[in-house]
Amino acid sequence: MTIDWPLFWDSVGPLAAAAIAGTIPLALVSFALGMVLAVAAALARLSRNRLIAGVARLYISVIRGTPLLVHLFVVFYGLPSLGLTIDPWPSAIIALSLNVGGYAAEVVRAAILSVDKGQWEAAYMVGMPRRTALRRVILPQAARVATPPLSNTFISLVKDTSLTSLILVSEMFRKSQEIAAFTQEFMLLYVEAGLLYWVICLALSTGQSAMERRLDRHVAVAR
Repeated sequence: MTIDWPLFWDSVGPLAAAAIAGTIPLALVSFALGMVLAVAAALARLSRNRLIAGVARLYISVIRGTPLLVHLFVVFYGLPSLGLTIDPWPSAIIALSLNVGGYAAEVVRAAILSVDKGQWEAAYMVGMPRRTALRRVILPQAARVATPPLSNTFISLVKDTSLTSLILVSEMFRKSQEIAAFTQEFMLLYVEAGLLYWVICLALSTGQSAMERRLDRHVAVAR
C-alpha cells in the first residue's frame, strides 16, 4: 500500500479546522448542558420525594441502557414524524447533552454521598438552610471528588461527537468523509482522522493529570 503523503499533509489543515470549529465546540457545549442535567438528576435521585426520585432514576436508566446513536436518530430523524424538525447541530447538542447527563448523574450523586455527613451538620449549626449548605459546602467538595471521572466523560464525549456525522453535523469525522469521498483515499483519511482524535485526547488527558495533581496538592494543604 502506497501512502499519499501530499494528500495526508494537505488534509491536516481542513481536519484540524473542522475539529476547532466543530468537534471541540460541540463537545464543550454538550458537556456544559449535560452537567446541568447531571446535577439536577443527581439531586433528584437524592430527593425524599419518591416521584421526583423515580423520574430521575428512569431518565438515568433509559440513557444508560440505550445507545447514543439511537438518541441521535430519535432526535434528528424521529421527531420530524411528530411534527418537530430540528437542525443537525441542535439535534446533536440535545442528544449528546442528554447522554452526558445520564452518565454523569451517577458520578455526581456518588460524589455528593462521599462528602462526610459532618459537613451537613456543621453547615446546619451555623444556620445554613439545606439549599445553601448544598450550594456552598457540599457541592464544592463533591466537585473535587467528581473531577477525575467527569474528565474521562468529557474525553469520551469528544470521541462520541464523531457519531454526529451520521446526522449531517459538520465536524472532523464528517470532513474526513467528504475528503475521502472526493479522493477515494478512505483508509488514509479515516486513519488520519483517528490520529487527530488521538492527539486531542492525549492533550485532554495531560490536562486532566495536571488538574488532578493540583487538586491533590490542594487537599493535602487543606488537611
